[in-house]
Amino acid sequence: MSTRRVTPNLLAMHGALILYVLIALFPVFVIVVNSFKSRRAIFREPLALPNGESFSLVGYETVLKQGDFFLYFQNSFVVTVASLFFILLFGAMAAFALAEYRFKGSTIMALYLALGIMIPIRIGTVAILEMMVSTGLVNTLWALILVYTAQGLPLAVFILSEFMKGVSDDLKNAGRIDGLSEYAIFFRLVLPLVRPALATVAVFNMIPIWNDLWFPLILAPAEEVKTLTLGSQVFIGQFVTDWNAVLSALSMAILPVMVLYVIFSRQLIRGITSGAVK
Repeated sequence: MSTRRVTPNLLAMHGALILYVLIALFPVFVIVVNSFKSRRAIFREPLALPNGESFSLVGYETVLKQGDFFLYFQNSFVVTVASLFFILLFGAMAAFALAEYRFKGSTIMALYLALGIMIPIRIGTVAILEMMVSTGLVNTLWALILVYTAQGLPLAVFILSEFMKGVSDDLKNAGRIDGLSEYAIFFRLVLPLVRPALATVAVFNMIPIWNDLWFPLILAPAEEVKTLTLGSQVFIGQFVTDWNAVLSALSMAILPVMVLYVIFSRQLIRGITSGAVK
């Protein structure tokens, strides 16, 4: 039985990865740990773990009493799930069309979508706001869903089209011979084979949508449609900031993203590694 030789380069690579993980998780650690501490302990020992003297749930009590946390959570959940659904559906359909069919303007269409990856959507904030005002969608969840769908489609099409090009033509042609429609081939044959890519696209879009503050602040600032990140701002004042409530709200906002990442981490890694091989 052969054992893998540990080389200095391998040790250096793993050391760099471990260092990166520690740096990336350090802010999360600070937020979660301090959310269970009293205000005085937060400023006195921000890196210390809570103990019998410093432990406090006042931040979580404030969030649940003063802020309509469950409404904010519901709004964020609806916006994120609906946006991901439309991104995956329309992105996969567009990617299938670009990968499977050759038509006039397909190259230009692919370049146009590539521009959507390079140009940040926030550049068009003024035009987007004018459009939402003219259509009466300001202070609605649909305004956010439409913007996030448009934001995520270019990357989704780019990733999924590369995966769909690798799906066997023999399999699709066999489906056509058996009398399957193009929609049936797409939903029953192609989509199950690109599930790792779908998970990758979902995770890449889920985190920016869930954490976004820019568009909720501009397009949906009303109380009944506030998202979790925007609702957390209610505890941040110009002169006095309730840091216990802020850290508690952020900790509760982090939890769903972490859980979903753990659930889909294997699919995400498979999608990234498959894309690297391609």
